Amino acid sequence: MRKAYLVLADGTVYEGKGFGAEVERVGELVFTTGMTGYIETLTDPSYAGQIVLQTFPLIGNYGMIPEDFEGKCHVKGYVVREWCETPSNFRMSGTVDAFLKERGIPGICGIDTRAVTRRIRTSGVMNAMICAEVPQSLEGLKRYRVENVVQQVTRLSPAEYPAQGKAHFRVALIDYGAKQGIIRELCARGCAVTAYPASVSAETVLATHPDGVMLSNGPGDPAENIGCIREISALLGKVPLFGICLGHQMTALATGARTEKMIYGHRGANQPVREVRGSRTWITTQNHGYQVVSDSLCEGYVSFINANDGTCEGVEYPALNAFTVQFHPEACAGPRDTSFLFDRFISMMGGK
Repeated sequence: MRKAYLVLADGTVYEGKGFGAEVERVGELVFTTGMTGYIETLTDPSYAGQIVLQTFPLIGNYGMIPEDFEGKCHVKGYVVREWCETPSNFRMSGTVDAFLKERGIPGICGIDTRAVTRRIRTSGVMNAMICAEVPQSLEGLKRYRVENVVQQVTRLSPAEYPAQGKAHFRVALIDYGAKQGIIRELCARGCAVTAYPASVSAETVLATHPDGVMLSNGPGDPAENIGCIREISALLGKVPLFGICLGHQMTALATGARTEKMIYGHRGANQPVREVRGSRTWITTQNHGYQVVSDSLCEGYVSFINANDGTCEGVEYPALNAFTVQFHPEACAGPRDTSFLFDRFISMMGGK
């Protein structure tokens, strides 16, 4: 196995072993705490532009399973403590190493991922590179920015997804980097889904008279998507609307609120979320580096908060017939505790 380096923008260097593609890549280094679900992590479009570090030490033991992919892989690099060279699973069709090689993505293993995670938690997410030789200058690394990534991950044309069984509702899903699980949850509840590119206009969506609109997850800084925010503003109040992750953030921006970048974000399958007007705390999957600033809300009210740091995890917009959440109720590989939010969306469209 070849020698490789993980170089951080602050000058810290970690020596390890390379796997995946033999290329050099720069990205924003983030960590995710999921103990399972590395397949879904690698295929989540919300990681576009980022080098992903898995805090769980062993990755790849059940191989790669295309049926479990959430979308196309857009990560810049992959960092693990140990990767399994000989996975065993009757559903698998390949290894993590082969998956990364086929897509031109470098990986690095054999480094102290706990030490890297602690550095990010203290200093915040920062740029990094995976390389075979430590560069003389870090200027190019420091200049890197995750920009215009929604345009890179969205679909190019509309697509139809039939309901499972009889179709009771028609849902327009705007794809900012949508996970396949969102579509799957809607179809399972009797929704025929039309998925649109992120650039679709509100006029085009409303002309089809959908029963509801779903705003998907996606990568990057929500505030840079000015056109998308404008179209969301034109949709609000016209039709029942449910937003997830980036869709949640851009809905807040469309109603006059602010978003800001977090120190290291929430990524993993163990984020506790508490109902503001209830007594329940739910364990959720999340993947985001930006938050809605609760005090900046001009419309609606905060419905969920993160039990760890008190950040906004959901907003209700009663006057606009809309609600949004920061976490993923469609989470795969789990937990599935908040999938009831899809049922609530069905109720908003007139279902039971």
